[in-house]
Amino acid sequence: MAQTLYFPLLLIALCSISECVQRQYHFINEKMDWTEAQRYCRENYTDLATVDNMNDMIQLNKSVKVNDRGVWIGLQGTYDSNWHWSSGDSVLFLNWASGQPYSGDNCAVMINGKWFVGSCSVTWTFICYNISGGLVFINQTMKWTDAQSYCRQNHIDLVSVRNQNENQQLEKFINDSQTFGSAVWIGLFRDIWQWSDQSNSSFRYWITGAPQAPDDKRCAAVAQYPQGQWLDFLCSVRWQFPFVCHEDKLIVIQQNLSWSEALRYCRQNHVDLVSVQSVEMQRRVMNVVKLASTEAVWLGLHNYCSMNMWLWLTGDMVCYQNWAPGNGSTPENCKLENRKGAVQSGGDQTWISRPESDRLNFICTNY
Repeated sequence: MAQTLYFPLLLIALCSISECVQRQYHFINEKMDWTEAQRYCRENYTDLATVDNMNDMIQLNKSVKVNDRGVWIGLQGTYDSNWHWSSGDSVLFLNWASGQPYSGDNCAVMINGKWFVGSCSVTWTFICYNISGGLVFINQTMKWTDAQSYCRQNHIDLVSVRNQNENQQLEKFINDSQTFGSAVWIGLFRDIWQWSDQSNSSFRYWITGAPQAPDDKRCAAVAQYPQGQWLDFLCSVRWQFPFVCHEDKLIVIQQNLSWSEALRYCRQNHVDLVSVQSVEMQRRVMNVVKLASTEAVWLGLHNYCSMNMWLWLTGDMVCYQNWAPGNGSTPENCKLENRKGAVQSGGDQTWISRPESDRLNFICTNY
């Protein structure tokens, strides 16, 4: 009986292990304008710093060795305005009411299951989510940015809605929590900002009142006080600051190899095939996999037939799940096909099961 109980407990323990940050930050204590800083980072590292989440922000702030008026990061204004989720989730599903979004406002509310664009300065109640994925109704009215800050300080972030099923669950949760027909902030917003490395990260950490006048001539800098939040400045020579570069630890190899050959290549030239054990890592995979030349790209994911389970090369269980429909189960003939896991390079970039003899591009990690 003890052995029977031990194995599930072991799996829970394995699933609770947090992974290391997959982007390394380098503080450069030389004052340059934003364009010069970008050129320096691209020549010596990967690019000016991209930030995916609050954990990245903490690591970046730790790398900064001096107090200055500002420290450049890789966020720059553009001509294009795009919708993002506050949590950084990809925008794969939209559920606008008829005629929406109809105005130049930049934040979204849900009313009776449909989404409406609204002014970010209006106050509404809102929904956070916590680390277990549970929803939390906040029966206080706040502006969108204040609601975002509240969720990040007390839970994880404002809620994201990734598909119709989640939208229906959220609608029921809201109706059970407050009066039917009321407007509630969700984590959807739009802005014109783009990362230098073309990352799709939607994480923003503006200080109150910023950005002042976002356009294609302004860039973001970390203000050391308070709390390392961001200000915007003209990118030109008028403003010169030290800066932070980042060095990516994921590399797409554009060679068509079998899974075993890809594994050998990564271990000889880098560290290993990549393991994707969290939403954060999946976002980073999504950022680099677009460079692939094959429709799918090998991951460090293999089927362990005798235990009827999938494992990462790190030995960890597949706790975070991103399988495409119809994938992820152990096929009856897995011993014959020797199935391995890959990520689609297009579409939703979900995981699929492929025979290990297929010849695909692959992602190596330097951790």
